[in-house]
Amino acid sequence: MQILERFGVSATFVDGREISNIQNAILPETKVLFLESPNSITFELQDLEECVALAKKHNLITIIDNSHCSPIFQNPIDYGIDIVVHSGTKYLNGHSDVLIGAICSSKEVIKQIYEVEYMTFGVNISPHDAALVIRGLRTLDLRLKKSDENVKAIVAALKDHPRVAKIVHTLSPDFPQYDLAKKQMRGNGGLFGLELNVETKEDVQKFVEHLNNFIIAVSWGGYESLMLPTLCFHDLPHMPDSPITWKYIRFYAGIEDADFLIEDLKSALDAI
Repeated sequence: MQILERFGVSATFVDGREISNIQNAILPETKVLFLESPNSITFELQDLEECVALAKKHNLITIIDNSHCSPIFQNPIDYGIDIVVHSGTKYLNGHSDVLIGAICSSKEVIKQIYEVEYMTFGVNISPHDAALVIRGLRTLDLRLKKSDENVKAIVAALKDHPRVAKIVHTLSPDFPQYDLAKKQMRGNGGLFGLELNVETKEDVQKFVEHLNNFIIAVSWGGYESLMLPTLCFHDLPHMPDSPITWKYIRFYAGIEDADFLIEDLKSALDAI
């Protein structure tokens, strides 16, 4: 937003789980409703049908970041969303070696973006990077389904562990928006979260240090499994207080063997 504000663009962030929060944030000058469902840290959803109906009422353009599900597990355009964007660096490429984004919309919208904004503000993907993404797309379906199955196995194996306070997984029956997730998503993919049942930040650090097969990194979607402890964002002088507990860790399950990942997680939990 620091960059957009220089162009006179402002934004209001709201909790999108309730459509009333979005309704109340719409101003006379509002032009765009930007969604991310599920979001990529704690996985809250927005009801896409309700959002589209509200946007049409106020003549807003709807844009959604669909990186969490990819086109394999969710197709927002089926609900009337105008523009779908993907972090192609993640699932679409799938091999952790390209930086790319993708915009999907009607021919008319893409033509306008290309002729007006893209040539001024956009960047061209190199032929080599394009070839790498094409390579990744060939196995997208296989990779997504493998990560999805890995997460299901991990959730089942860890849900009763005494050091696990909560598992956050959109397609688990105890997820607060489970019914909406089932309606909008055909699968979850590789993301899930663990809230540890611990007393100190040192316990979280000990758990993280005992994991051998999860790398600390933010850009999920490749073949390797990752973790992002929210403890990293606490007690930093240059960052505001995080609303997410320091006991929470966002995980990405890659396409390794599920038992291999489960054994690593259980061993680290037992070490606390």
